[in-house]
Order: sequence, then structure tokens, then C-alpha cells
Amino acid sequence: MDRLDNNVRPYAWGSTTAIPRLLGVEPTGEPQAEMWMGAHPGAPSRTPRGPLNEVIEKSPEHELGGRTVARFGPRLPFLLKILAAGAPLSLQVHPDLEQAKEGYADEERRGIPVDAPHRNYKDANHKPELICALTEFDGLCGFRAPVEAADLLAGLGVDSLKPYVDLLHAHPEEAALREVLTAVLSADPEDMAHTVTEAAAACARLGGAYAPYADIAHHYPGDPGVIAAMLLNPVRLQPGEALFLGAGVPHAYLNGLGVEIMANSDNVLRCGLTPKHVDVPELLRIVRFEANDPGVLRPEASPDGEEVYETPIDEFRLSRYVLPEGAAPHDLTRPTPQILLCTAGSVRVGDHLLAPGQSVFVPADEQTEASGIGTLFRATVIA
Repeated sequence: MDRLDNNVRPYAWGSTTAIPRLLGVEPTGEPQAEMWMGAHPGAPSRTPRGPLNEVIEKSPEHELGGRTVARFGPRLPFLLKILAAGAPLSLQVHPDLEQAKEGYADEERRGIPVDAPHRNYKDANHKPELICALTEFDGLCGFRAPVEAADLLAGLGVDSLKPYVDLLHAHPEEAALREVLTAVLSADPEDMAHTVTEAAAACARLGGAYAPYADIAHHYPGDPGVIAAMLLNPVRLQPGEALFLGAGVPHAYLNGLGVEIMANSDNVLRCGLTPKHVDVPELLRIVRFEANDPGVLRPEASPDGEEVYETPIDEFRLSRYVLPEGAAPHDLTRPTPQILLCTAGSVRVGDHLLAPGQSVFVPADEQTEASGIGTLFRATVIA
């Protein structure tokens, strides 16, 4: 197995303190948003044998195992991250696998460069993801019931929001949500900026359930995504709780530190809270206009002490071990590749003693035991 040296991405929304605090190092004063663990070519983890993507390319059957290669091809199917949100991320959705293949093929045919700012599909893969909280973690996930969204908007007392309130009351659920999101994102930018300014002032004055939207508007003044965000369910995760984000589900992370795992893709359709490109017609094709509960996940414990976050996805499987003092070593050997990440305490994995924020890559079928006192996350695949 290999100790990983991981890249930290300095996105503007990142916390300046959360990742340094986890790692036990001094903050630099710059935002540190995501620490990537994996073989994504944009920021592969480094190993003593070279970048992890190159290590896997040289010997995919050995590193990933025959079952993983047969199922997903000669690449690591997942990307693991530590995510530290100090400000809201963009409001976004991800395509399903068929939509991603269609969208990627279409943009390839039209000759749109992969790095073009108006390009939607960087690859032909879907991007389901799971976020597990390490601290209290705030986010938005999935649509509220239209009547609840209508009541929230009506409570602001902003005249220019009344047409949206009426739409939410007057139509069936899917049509109501579709029409309102379309209207918000297609409105005259100057008129919408004025509406958002009024709504933000009302949110700040009212507080309570409106407080998160005042904070969002502070970071993204005049952005139509502030109104779109009010159509979604707010959710607060406690440490150890998680959210699964499937295809077409609008979501945004607002604040907190967590472990995130996703299929190895970079396909994002944005709804707002961003200066980046928003492709409204394509977004509306991808969004699933269904009101539902965010569905907070709690891990299911197995007899050997592994706590698994169950999802309907095979490209990744996230679990954790909470190791108490005096516990016997856990055999972690699997026929699939693994990344093991310590988030608390001190955990020995093979010859490596891991402190919080440290990780290792374990090739398929390599004999592996874990012991110590702390918390160890395990990322692998189902193959």
C-alpha cells in the first residue's frame, strides 16, 4: 500500500481554518476548500511510486483487481475528498449516466473545447455523490413541497415574489416547481437583482428560518440562485450523518467539514450562486422536479464493526470504523481497491500510522489490518 500525498484545492468558498485544524497545521490565511484523494487526472494523489493515476495506468489489474477493471474499466471509479465549506457552494445538479453520455457526445460533435467556460459535460460519466459530516454541516437538498415554498416566499412580503407564490399554489407539484425555477432563472437580470436585494433585506430582518438565505445573499448579492435556494429543503447534518445526492437532485453545501465521495466525474449543471455559466435549457432537462425529504443517512453497523453508508451506487462504497481502546485489529482485505482515511485519533494501517487527514491507497487483494484508537473511513467499490 502507498501513503498518499494529497492536493488541497483553494476554491474561494473554502474555509481558511477547517482543513488546517484537522491536519494539525497552521492556517495559511488562504481558503482551503477540498483535499482530493484518488486518481482524478486534474489533481491525482502522489505516492512513492508516482502520481496515483499513472500507477494505476501501468498495472490496472494489479492495482484495481480484475473485477473492478471488468466492471468499470482501467481507472479508479471514485474520488474521495475532505470538503470544508466556509461559504455556500453553487446550487447545482448532476446528470444521470444516459444524460451524461448524450450531453458529452453532443458537445463533442459541436466541437466545444473541454475547457470552454460554457461547456457542461467534461466527460461521459454520471456524478452521484455522498457527503458525511465531520462537524455540524449545513446544506440544501431537493425540493420542498410547493405549498411550503410558497409560504416561505410569501412571508417575505416582497411584491415581486407574488407571481411565484401564485404559481406554486395554482399548479400540480412538478409543473409548479418547473415553472417557478424557469421563471426565476429566466427573469430580467436587473429586475431579479432588485427582487433578491429586497428578499435578502427581509430575510435578515426576519431571521429564524430565513437566516440561511440572508447569509447566502450576503455571499451572492443579486444572484437569482438566492430565490431558487428557497425552493429547496434546508438540512443540518450532525457528525456521522450523511446525504446521498442522486442524479437530477438540486443541492448546495453551505457550511461545515465533511468527507465526500463521488463517481469519478466532473459534470455539473449550475442553477445559481455562481459567476460561472448557467445553461438554463439544459439544466431544466436534467433537474428532477420532485418534492421529497432530503433523506439523512446514518451508517448501518455490521458484526465486525464496519459502519456502512448504504447507497444505490456501485462506483463507490463509503464506510467507517470507530476504533475504541483495546479493540482487536480489523481485517480490511478486499478484492477491490481502497482508500483509507483517518479523521480522528491515531490508526495503524499495515506499516503506516495515520493521523487525522492522512490516507493510504490499498491495491485489490492486499492483506490489510487496521488498529488503534480513532476513526477510519474506508472508500472502495462494489464489483
